[in-house]
Amino acid sequence: MAKKDFNENVEAKLYVCVDHKRYKQDGEQLANHLKVEQIRKLEEVSKNDLVLLYDKEGLSLVGGKLRLQADFNNMLPRVKDDMWQHELIARAAKIKEGESNLKAMDATAGFGEDSLILAAAGYEVMLYEKDPVIAALLKDCLIRARKIPEIKDMVMRMKLVEGDSIEAMLNMAELKKDETKVVADMPDLIYLDPMFPERQKSSKIKKKFQLIQKLERPCFNGEEMVNAALSLNPKKILIKRPMKAETLGDRTPEFSYKGTSIRYDCFMQK
Repeated sequence: MAKKDFNENVEAKLYVCVDHKRYKQDGEQLANHLKVEQIRKLEEVSKNDLVLLYDKEGLSLVGGKLRLQADFNNMLPRVKDDMWQHELIARAAKIKEGESNLKAMDATAGFGEDSLILAAAGYEVMLYEKDPVIAALLKDCLIRARKIPEIKDMVMRMKLVEGDSIEAMLNMAELKKDETKVVADMPDLIYLDPMFPERQKSSKIKKKFQLIQKLERPCFNGEEMVNAALSLNPKKILIKRPMKAETLGDRTPEFSYKGTSIRYDCFMQK
């Protein structure tokens, strides 16, 4: 099946622009992957359009005066020198004292910040991101982060997959039924976080999400996502929710870890 043109049925057209010779080949490959036009300068497009821009800082999503880049530098204070132990997600993700070589699947990777904390806690993390633009930004972020000494080892435990995590989980569940087959990368922990908010008036959301909401986001079905995770019966399923939000997929968790503004709903292995 031919890959869909990214600019079909979207609010803002998307382009790729390379403003640094180091990224010439990367820009060409990304434009071909997304099936979008590559431009020479930002001035060539409307302020309402979006541009994936390669410059000396790496890859960013640019729209008008707004610029969005996935970057782990702001995460350093939270993960270096064992500071990750103070993170609620790290405590919620703990499965059993002393267990090692654990694998996690972040089924809704977004910009990978929560996955970085899981990796800091020792997990090998598979990051699934269905949106190709977000996946491109995250891929560039991971490449740059491998050059940061304080988190290099953590980032090496993170592997990005651009694709549908629901489909991946259901495929794993089918393979798991066959006792003659070994399923690679079977997760001990599945982490779910619908990162991006529903469409709202721009004044009510963070500036960075204003760019994301111009993209045609893949449809998200909470119930389908939870059911797919449950079908794998991992040691733990962890679901990040705003404190007062409904449970994802209308399933009642066994227990929750609660912070001031968010909570982590947990399902344990049956």
